[in-house]
Amino acid sequence: MTGETIATAVPWAARAPGERTLDEHFDEVFDRYFGEIHNYVAQRLGPDHAEDIVAETFLTAFRKRAHYDPSRAGVRAWLYGIATNLIGKQRRLEARTLRALGRFGPDADAPGHEDAVALRVSAQSLRPNLAAALAELDRRDRDVLLLVALAGLSHDEIATALGIPYGTVGSRLSRARRKLRGLLGAHVLEEATHA
Repeated sequence: MTGETIATAVPWAARAPGERTLDEHFDEVFDRYFGEIHNYVAQRLGPDHAEDIVAETFLTAFRKRAHYDPSRAGVRAWLYGIATNLIGKQRRLEARTLRALGRFGPDADAPGHEDAVALRVSAQSLRPNLAAALAELDRRDRDVLLLVALAGLSHDEIATALGIPYGTVGSRLSRARRKLRGLLGAHVLEEATHA
């Protein structure tokens, strides 16, 4: 189940009296999570494509807000699920971006302060060798690994965001790490994921 599926699965009908709905404080959700979601998407697709995906993430969340069920997912995990689903639709772009970073590293002449910050974060997280190796991973394994490494989501949050069982998160993460170790060596992987 993707983040968008979570958003449409169950209407948010049951809430405590006096509890505000997502509808009533969506602007706060946007303000709180926009930068975090933008950084995540920029690191996966590059700063040039992040704006459109993040805008679509929040547009989807806004459209589905009446169906958001806080008992199934926290807002943060729900938004990451939607963003990851949208990134999945751009998987060729992500693989191309990762391969380009692997070959050339980040572009040092990116215009604009926000782009420069996002690019610097990407350069720290996705060193050229790591970026090339990430491009070799299965998309589903890469999604789990990057939700841990870039977004700092827990296994529970990832399971909820991607609509997969908790055990599958561990399996995909283990498989991704094993493949990266084979491609990069254990030392490079430890250095890159703990930077």
